[in-house]
Amino acid sequence: MSTRLLWRTVGLAALLSTLLCIAGFVYAINQIMYPRKPAPLETAAPQEAVKPKESLASKEKIQIVALGDSLTAGTGDLTGRGYVGQAKEKLEKQLGKPVFILNNFAIPGFRTSDMLKDMESKRGIDTALADADVIMLTIGGNDLFAGGQGLFNGQSDESFDPSAAQERMPDALKRLEQIMDRIAKQNPNAVICYVGLYHPFLDIDTKREGSLLIQKWNTAAFEIANRYPNMVVVPTYDLFEVNLGKYLYTDHFHPNQDGYERIAERIAQVVK
Repeated sequence: MSTRLLWRTVGLAALLSTLLCIAGFVYAINQIMYPRKPAPLETAAPQEAVKPKESLASKEKIQIVALGDSLTAGTGDLTGRGYVGQAKEKLEKQLGKPVFILNNFAIPGFRTSDMLKDMESKRGIDTALADADVIMLTIGGNDLFAGGQGLFNGQSDESFDPSAAQERMPDALKRLEQIMDRIAKQNPNAVICYVGLYHPFLDIDTKREGSLLIQKWNTAAFEIANRYPNMVVVPTYDLFEVNLGKYLYTDHFHPNQDGYERIAERIAQVVK
């Protein structure tokens, strides 16, 4: 009985193997005689072509929008041009085409908090920023120096103390981040120049403690600007580090015409 069952099992397995071979042979012949068209490959939906950024050299004209504090307003330059006006002239000569100052929204005395409020309340600022080819910006000096508030002990200019500026810095930098982020998002194609801070009291800061403070601010500004490919920090500290009095206005804070000219030259070099 067991032998008979074994042979039946073997025979059944052989039959099944034969049938599978026949089925495979028929399938192969069918594929050769009547091949099926391959199913189309799935492709990703076409994306919109990214428009290449138009260089300033290819534009027919250049439009500048400026905003910030008294530095952007040009306080201290008796010609009234400031760094914005002088940068316009240098870019015009450098690029060989018309350069216009579309708007200058700078207001002397502005701090980062004032600028944020101004940008939120004046819708024309966002519109102007969107139309700009070059955006120039200064802000932060009044946050730190606050007209000398807390920087001098008593009435002596020889007792410079940057601790008050140090305390004001963290909150001011948070607002600077908001300002720079808003400008970059409003116009991702314009060249955005944030003009870094210099030390107007360097000649009376015998311990040069304020220099480290300014460096900390400018480094933070650079870290923010580095997030955006169209934003740069224009360094100015070194421009006023030697012969400070030669480039400052009589108020011992703002640049004079020559000081602004040096800043404008830096901007022209960056934009070139």
